[in-house]
Amino acid sequence: MSRAEKTLAKIKELVCKPEQIRNMGIVAHIDHGKTTLSDNLLCNAGMISKEAAGKQLALDFHEDEQQRGITIDAANVSMVHSYDGKDYLINMIDTPGHVDFGGDVTRAMRAVDGVIVLTCAVEGVMPQTKTVLGQALKERVRPTLFINKVDRLINELKLTPEELQKRFVKIITEVNKIILQRQPEGVDWTVSVEKGSVAFGSGFNNWAINVPFMKKSGITFKDIIDYCNSGNQKGLAERAPAHQIMLDIAVKHLPSPLVAQKIRIPQIWEGDPESEVGKAMMVCDQKGKLGMMVTKITTFDKREGEVATCRIFSGTVKQGQEVYLMATKSTERVQQVGIYMGATRSKVDEVPCGNIVGIIGLKRAFAGETVSTEEIPVFEAIKHVSEPVITKAVEPANIKDLAKVVEIMKQVAREDPTVVVKIDEESGEYLMSGMGELHLEVIENRINLGNVKIKTSPPIVVHRETIDGKFGVIEGKSPNKHNKFKISVEPLEPKVLEAIVNEDIKSGRRKDKSKDLRAQLSELGMDREEAVRIMDIYQGNIMVDMTRGVQHLDEVMELMLDSFESVMNSGPLAGEPMRGVKVILSDASLHEDAIHRGPAQIYPAVKRPIYACLLRSNPSVLEPMQKVYIDIPQDYMGGVTAELQRRRGLILDMQQKDDLMTIMGKVPVSESFGFSGDIRSASEGHALWSTESAGFEKLPIELQMKAVTEIRNRKGMKKELPKAEEYLD
Repeated sequence: MSRAEKTLAKIKELVCKPEQIRNMGIVAHIDHGKTTLSDNLLCNAGMISKEAAGKQLALDFHEDEQQRGITIDAANVSMVHSYDGKDYLINMIDTPGHVDFGGDVTRAMRAVDGVIVLTCAVEGVMPQTKTVLGQALKERVRPTLFINKVDRLINELKLTPEELQKRFVKIITEVNKIILQRQPEGVDWTVSVEKGSVAFGSGFNNWAINVPFMKKSGITFKDIIDYCNSGNQKGLAERAPAHQIMLDIAVKHLPSPLVAQKIRIPQIWEGDPESEVGKAMMVCDQKGKLGMMVTKITTFDKREGEVATCRIFSGTVKQGQEVYLMATKSTERVQQVGIYMGATRSKVDEVPCGNIVGIIGLKRAFAGETVSTEEIPVFEAIKHVSEPVITKAVEPANIKDLAKVVEIMKQVAREDPTVVVKIDEESGEYLMSGMGELHLEVIENRINLGNVKIKTSPPIVVHRETIDGKFGVIEGKSPNKHNKFKISVEPLEPKVLEAIVNEDIKSGRRKDKSKDLRAQLSELGMDREEAVRIMDIYQGNIMVDMTRGVQHLDEVMELMLDSFESVMNSGPLAGEPMRGVKVILSDASLHEDAIHRGPAQIYPAVKRPIYACLLRSNPSVLEPMQKVYIDIPQDYMGGVTAELQRRRGLILDMQQKDDLMTIMGKVPVSESFGFSGDIRSASEGHALWSTESAGFEKLPIELQMKAVTEIRNRKGMKKELPKAEEYLD
């Protein structure tokens, strides 16, 4: 029996022992060494050779990942590790670090129970490190820490043991500060050198150490410095192999599904933890009702079709089993169950809860779908950190492929929920929106590698519309004049908008009054009476019902909210989504007969007064911004700062780190195209930089009209702006 066959046999045995399972992710800022560390762990599992570990980047198995040298897709692998004479199953996900692919990190966090957070010893805790650690904690995933590239501090920066210690303490303190702010109540998840949940090492050179291992092996920091200075890191890797230390940490410091699910289920599942299926999930009951969530859809091979990556929280999934998909309300048959082995999967007959599996046969599933054998409450929607801010129009290279392009676009949206696909009703264009220029470029390239070729427009920036003033009350009448709505609008309180964007306040229509939100919203500056009368929170906008005793209002409520959401999707200036608007319904009168208050009557009676109010409330356009962090030698600072300012950028801060300057700036997304090439030229290739989303800000007054005109022209809208009078009877 080969080593791979022995490993698979051991995995099949361990999937049934939840106390010996660890579901873990590897997360970090871009280029901090996640995939390199993953190589070391795969080497331990016998999947790649010792010589290739750290260089093969085995989990970057897509061609474009290898060409670009970055991870684009989260990759799954299962392996066996022995610790204290006992075997453990490690289900691991290597995640991307580039901000454009942050959606993959968010989805991976739903599947795992613990993470190894990597930081670069030289660069420290970077913006994306904070973001991915925050994503993990939001999903109640426990962190550990690996400080990578320590050899560079010794060989390049020539730091003394005291200076090394100072650097490590700074990184650990910063990581623990984030953990303390966001960890669940009643637990202490901070990382500790003494307890051994922090490791130091070099993924590229295949070595790592932590305090328990140093005590056991007798290795000291002086030994490490000697090994690095003498160029004998290979010898160090033999004494302190990275895979052993990191997998020991995973087993000792990350929770098993039995422990993790008690903490995670109340946070990620909408149902009652005391219900039958709730109890089964809380205790990870293999004989309970199936409770499973799809976290990713991938097409590895056209012949075998789509593979749904799923985390099983209760019950057992079996080949040939019929399962029910909650969102699509459809029944599917599980054709194949597989355990991930990197780019391949090994088929098994069944896998119980507490594991991550690949399933073929869930044809209508999408990332975020809840799966069981019957209808159960759904898992919380996976909330992504950023919003799509770049759009491209898509068309087939050959017009006869139009139907195929429509299918492919739908498939793309199912595989990656951070991609928004829609048809522009005015122009008939197919529009694809994503997190950034690189995100859309990768999707475009992957579509073109298939059997359909597409053409795309230059990138278009997605703006938002808002208001600065308030207006109303305006009365809207239905076409038959039998239904009347009195409506006003005003800007949403800034702190309330911030809480909605940060998901501290849950969006959605509210079936009953918002008493549960009253205290929170009042604290954020909203009127107490309004706070309890919210009907809908939608894309950073709110509709409030301030009416009293209006007959039949409940019967048209859904139609009113449809109208409100329709206006918020397409603002009056340029048809861009609205943000930060509060719509107040102060009074209404409705016809007694339901036949006279159907959709054709209610929609215009609500939409028209909202539009009229918006146009009289000093409407304006917001543009998406991104923060830019640039590390640059002092000699090249002038060229880089000039490049930022040329792009309407603001320099927020400058800090000196050894002989490097770190520039923190903010640039409009619309000015960021081609930034990579220009910053390389300005710094003669010496700059290292990263970006993160910085939300939306008001477009400068002098550019407002120009932007509105360009957007209206692109969408084929009338040149003249609408007037409020056009919406009034």
